Amino acid sequence: MEGDSGVTAHTQGLNGAFHHECKETEELTNGHSNHKPVMNGLMPGHSVKEHANSSSVLKSLPISALKQNGLLQSLAAGGKQPKTERESADVEQAREEWETLESIQPVVSEESSPTPLISFNEALQHFQTTDLGELLKKIQPIIRRTGLATFTHFLFGPPRLHRELLEERDLVFAIAQCSLDNSQAVHLRVLQTIYKRLTGSKLDCPRFGTHWENVGFQGTDPATDLRGTGFLGLMHALYLVMDPETLPLARDIFKLSQHPTQNFPFCVMSINMTCIALHALREEALSKECNRRQQVVGVLNEFYVATFLHLYQLWKSQQKTVSDSGFVLKEVELFAKKNPKQMLRRLDVFLRERRYPDPTAQRPSPCLGGRGARSEGTRGKEMHFTGVCELPLNMEGEARLI
Repeated sequence: MEGDSGVTAHTQGLNGAFHHECKETEELTNGHSNHKPVMNGLMPGHSVKEHANSSSVLKSLPISALKQNGLLQSLAAGGKQPKTERESADVEQAREEWETLESIQPVVSEESSPTPLISFNEALQHFQTTDLGELLKKIQPIIRRTGLATFTHFLFGPPRLHRELLEERDLVFAIAQCSLDNSQAVHLRVLQTIYKRLTGSKLDCPRFGTHWENVGFQGTDPATDLRGTGFLGLMHALYLVMDPETLPLARDIFKLSQHPTQNFPFCVMSINMTCIALHALREEALSKECNRRQQVVGVLNEFYVATFLHLYQLWKSQQKTVSDSGFVLKEVELFAKKNPKQMLRRLDVFLRERRYPDPTAQRPSPCLGGRGARSEGTRGKEMHFTGVCELPLNMEGEARLI
């Protein structure tokens, strides 16, 4: 540091104005510095007379204001009054505070450290070990059919889910009844993980704010978009961004959601894919595959990703916009529920091609549309998105979309 540096602070006293000037002079001698703090024109250890000229900065203030401040009484009296014991103590305290100022270092609290990411399995284990008894009473895991519909479904419908898988299926529907709880650390970690994996941020973001709109929620509170799927909507998004194989797909979809003309709210669209998956599970369209694999959660996760992939490629290849969302969602749901095995096979082929790309061949994707789209720009903020989750559930047959 070369030359002199000065710091001037102005404070307002209780009964009048108080001008407080501090100067620090630094002299360099053989690589060492000597600090000489000067306060109110007085250098500690020197008399008032030696620095009488420094009181000129205070002459613009009324003398009554100066007399009301104990440290300036000697200046107000023309420097003839001796320093009192109180004045000496205040000056000494000020000198000590100034000398220790440079040694103060900022301390980062543990609370400011970023929240660690959470895996899908860790979040699922939280629900497996939580008492969901009250939520289980509210679930409706299969469609209630009456009359001829019951007989027709028994003869020509899909097979029933194996008995040993019923508990796992019920857990899925219980999670779909669970709301976002700010008092649950796991819930907040799931939310933070989704945001960080989509945006690439390393730091936590506030629980409420417009930044949630940047990842495709419709407002400042993601909880308001979970009415149709409960916490399962966030669990599926977590699976999409935390699985190493599906993360590139998640980012591709996220880029398309920010396209200047083809934009759509990413997280709201993801929640609609969860709705479609729940409808398919409730209508037993996934029972055959669940029985074959002897699992429910894994099949449901893959079906969710496959449905999102189908929508992504259809949206991109056919240049869809948010005004087409109702028709596109209806088309995607009808196709997915009628062809669950084909949807899962297409996803498997898509991921295999990405895992082992063949640079010598230009093979089209097994799903609609091609891969890789330029998707720059931002999503319009004044957007209202109506999808599957905002529609009442039709308990007699297939759920309908507008």
